[in-house]
Amino acid sequence: MAEFTMELNEEQREVRDWLHGFAADVIRPAAAEWDEREETPWPVIQEAAKVGIYSLDFYAQQYFDPTGLGIPMAMEELFWGDAGIALSIVGTGLAAVGVLANGTEEQIGTWIPQMYGDANDVKVAAFCSSEPDAGSDVASMRTRAVYDEAKDEWVLNGTKTWATNGGIANVHVVVAVVDPELGSKGHASFIVPPNTPGLSQGQKFKKHGIRASHTAEVVLEDVRVPGSCLLGGKEKLDERLARARERVASGGERVKNAAMATFEASRPAVGAMAVGTARAAYEVALDYAKTREQFGRPIIDNQGVAFQLADMRTSVDAARLLVWRASWMAINGKPFTGAEGSQSKLFASETAKKVTAQAIQILGGNGYTREYPVERMHRDAAIYTIFEGTSEVQRLVIARTLSGMPIR
Repeated sequence: MAEFTMELNEEQREVRDWLHGFAADVIRPAAAEWDEREETPWPVIQEAAKVGIYSLDFYAQQYFDPTGLGIPMAMEELFWGDAGIALSIVGTGLAAVGVLANGTEEQIGTWIPQMYGDANDVKVAAFCSSEPDAGSDVASMRTRAVYDEAKDEWVLNGTKTWATNGGIANVHVVVAVVDPELGSKGHASFIVPPNTPGLSQGQKFKKHGIRASHTAEVVLEDVRVPGSCLLGGKEKLDERLARARERVASGGERVKNAAMATFEASRPAVGAMAVGTARAAYEVALDYAKTREQFGRPIIDNQGVAFQLADMRTSVDAARLLVWRASWMAINGKPFTGAEGSQSKLFASETAKKVTAQAIQILGGNGYTREYPVERMHRDAAIYTIFEGTSEVQRLVIARTLSGMPIR
């Protein structure tokens, strides 16, 4: 087990500096254009693939970093560049985590490479969990998966929403209900291979922020996938469902479902994304405050501005520490006895919203215009308190973990 440290080693620093250079030289110059276009920035993703950032190998190296800091470090630097473009680059990772968390070794080896493609033929993947009537309330999920034993196929029907890369993905990972009587315990995850009949893109959403990231509905109409596309396999699913039925009958402990397993693994990473956006806004505000003069002196000489910047920096650093702690705990198998993953996501998300708002205030009228990036950063930051578990859900998870009570 790696000891917890706040000091990156030499290799990690090299990777961080490399990512920072890509974010500064490639992502930031393209950020405003793709935000206005509200389209997937395929040329930027391809550039990331050419240098090895958008690849299975890169994310595997960071994912299995024994310190746990590889992924949060990478997320922070890329999202420091721009949240919308960065999410287009890393969005495939959520689907990949879904396979890693629930799939067999054969499924991992088969499907994750197809999610990325290569530098000459870039692909993306989508993780499809939320539904029009089931966002935070995963127990209300309606998408059904029915097993056709005669053909060893699963038949999927339903509509997913808020899917990053939904409809344009090469591979979709879909969470569906296999046993409605078990509620959220009766869910399973499925791979929908490329060009599978019955899967189509529904509404593409025009969003407040992260506009360069494609978000859409995914419609499943009698989608048939081979039995081998059930993540983890049917034997494992049958065993898990049997245990769940026994526990429900006896009023025993709760069983985690497939969607929540993916979200738990990704919460510190989302916190790191928020840290990147917050840090970027803080740095813009700091530089502006040093050079902008009013009444014959830089505005940073004013206590009102200087104190805001002090609070902004403190909050960013505190958020990073919570993210790093949760990431280290996760990779080393430490249980989240205090809901540390949710703590990191909650605090970092709220920090991003607050710090980007403070940055606009420090820039004044300039901050409210699209001539300066803090306006875009503020719009982007709003998503962190919403996706992959709202701030309210994070507080609920933390409260339930601390109290042991079914707080509602």
